[in-house]
This record gives sequence, C-alpha cells and structure tokens, in this order.
Amino acid sequence: MGSLIEMSKADPADSGNGDHTMMAASRKTILIVDDEPAIGELLSRTLTSEGFVCRTFVRGQEALAALGQQAFDAVVSDLRMPEISGLDLLNQIRRTHPHIAFLMATGVDDIRVGVQAMKDGADDYLTKPFDSQTVVISLSRALEKKALEREVETYRKRLEEMVDQRTKQLQAACKRIERTYDDTLEALAAALDLRDNETAGHSRRVMRYCLEMAQAMGCTDNQLTSIARGAYLHDIGKIGIPDAILLKPGKLAEDERVVMETHVRIGYELVCRIPFLASAAEIVLTHQERYDGTGYPQGLMADEIPVGARIFAVADTFDAMTSDRPYRQALSYPVARDEIMRESGKQFDPMVVGVFLAIDPTVWEDIRKAREILKPKQVTEDMLTRELVKAFRSKPFGQNGANKTQRDGTLPS
Repeated sequence: MGSLIEMSKADPADSGNGDHTMMAASRKTILIVDDEPAIGELLSRTLTSEGFVCRTFVRGQEALAALGQQAFDAVVSDLRMPEISGLDLLNQIRRTHPHIAFLMATGVDDIRVGVQAMKDGADDYLTKPFDSQTVVISLSRALEKKALEREVETYRKRLEEMVDQRTKQLQAACKRIERTYDDTLEALAAALDLRDNETAGHSRRVMRYCLEMAQAMGCTDNQLTSIARGAYLHDIGKIGIPDAILLKPGKLAEDERVVMETHVRIGYELVCRIPFLASAAEIVLTHQERYDGTGYPQGLMADEIPVGARIFAVADTFDAMTSDRPYRQALSYPVARDEIMRESGKQFDPMVVGVFLAIDPTVWEDIRKAREILKPKQVTEDMLTRELVKAFRSKPFGQNGANKTQRDGTLPS
C-alpha cells in the first residue's frame, strides 16, 4: 500500500554524488513493484532520468515472473502489498537471485519492519514520501555493494579452483614420488638378490607372499606399504657382511654366524634414518625373531614381534623351501606346508599360519612361477641409494638407535 509522494528533483550541483550516481546507473535494469501504479510510475521516471532502465509492476507475482524471463540488477519493492508482501518477495528473490540488490520501501510507521527487512537480506530501505536524491544514492550504493560481493565471490571461486588444481597437482606429484621410491626399492632389492645367486628374485616373491597374507588379515593400506617395503629391504644389512661369510658355500662357523646375524642391526641402522622408510625399518630389525622367543637380535616373542615381521617369517621360509638351491631342488608345496604347520607356535605365529593355509595354493604357485627378476637400474644414481650411502657413512654401526630398541618390539623414538 502506497502513500503520497513528494519527489523533489535535486540539482546535481548541490551534491558531490552526481558523477558517482551516473556511473552506478550505467545500463542497470531496475524492477519496481508497488501496488499503486502512480507511485511506481513516478519512481520509474525519476530513476530513468538518472540513467537507469526501469520496469514497473503492481503485483509481486508479476515481478517474480519477470525475474524468470529477464535479468535485473535491483528490485525496489513496496512493503505492504496484497497477495505477496514485500517481505515474501524479498525471501523468494534471495533464494533464487542472491546477487540482485533489493531495496524495501516503507512508510514512516513501518521503519522497524524496514530494519527487519535488512536483517532478512534487503540492502537498504526507503521511507515514504520519497526524496529523489536519497532514492538514487541508496540504489547506487546497493548496486555497488552487490557488484563488490560478486567480485569477492568470483575471486573466491577462482581461488578455490586454483587450490583444487594445485592440490591435484601436488597429489599427483606425491604419487609419482612414491612410485619412484617403490621402483627404487624394487631395483635395490633385485641388486641385493643378484649379489647372491642363490636368492635371485627372493625379495620380490617374499614381498608378494607377504601382501597376500596381510590383505587376508585385513591390514590397512599404510601397513601394506610398510610390509612391502620392509620385505624388499629385509636383507639390506648384508651389504655390511664380508663376501667371505655371505657367499661361503658351506656351513658357517660360530664366529661367522655371529657376524652374519649382525645384518639385521646394520640394515635397521641404514633404513631407520630415511623418513619414508621408518615404518618399514622394524621389519628389517625383527625379521629373524621367532614366535617362541628364540630368535635374534632381541629374543622377542609372540605379540612383541611386529605383525609385519610375523607375516614375513612365514613368507620368507616358504620361499626358501620352494626355491632351488645349489645343494637341493625346490621342495613341493605339500612339504613346505607341512613344515610350516610343524613350526606353528615355535618359529611362526599360529594365526599367520592359519591365514597362510587358508589361501588357495595356486596363488603361491602363480607368484613363484612369475619370477619377475628385475635388472639393476643404476641404483647408485638414484635418491634412495644416496640416502643409504649418507646414512651408512654418518655414524659407525652400533651408535644409532638400534642398540636402544626395546624388548617389547617398539622402535626407539
């Protein structure tokens, strides 16, 4: 419902806002809604004279229909109208056209309602009777505010897109780096295996055996990664064992056996110094422990031994028995299976043995036949080997955290 209008045409010279208003009005389309046609028409003529393009309606429903057909920059609506009130119109427009400026026109007695309208999303309110200069300034200010909001929103979206793009690039780079790490480990393991012709391809097969059992046991992705890397590097400490002992064809003497057993600590001291291999280092250190506590180097038993090392023990023994050696041919699966069953609770964790026995024997056979032996890939030139060499040279063996490892199997911090 409208009221009498007192439109006073102000001289632009009386205010410093003339140029400012014309810039805001440029090509801006205004939708005017008032149930009194005379008021709407007079407001339209006033705004048109300031450079705005106006359309007027007397019903809120007509205004909503127009919004669905044409783009508008602002809406000036009367508060009290039949059918759809100014507040109802405001709520609907805010849901569907959040970037349109909205001014609510109220009578003097409706100022509190006008303030409430601003709380509900209106950009300003106008009191009747209108002052033409006040209307133009308020409208121009609301349009500039919405333009700034759109700029901020555009910037935010571009920033989110940039962050999303950079995040994807970073994730892809991390995956490539991790793949490079694993390729390097595979090449290093192959090089270590080839040093001892008796065990060519051993590390790769043991790694695959470990992963089959670990997946069946429900290990997490992080655990699987640690187990795979630990299996690849379990014998890396043998690079510190003299060839005369490592490659000796016959049985080792007692003093030679003691030297050979140091390879687990040597390997641990190398691997634990490389951050991305820290979780795999415990397998390197504990892969010669036995479930009954008679293993080395710490004599851990049962659950004191990390689960990855308990899985590894079964996989390593199975590969040793089913691979050809100079002094015998590979044993059959039934023979190896029976031996592993006999050692359950002694050398091996009974739970891991149960998982091993539950897996179809053809799985083990397929892995054994694959024998995908890798050629060394210039291991000394890649990042991992540089880190290993640096770790090897940084301290004499025996001075690192390995000699502080707790009996409960936890790694030193």
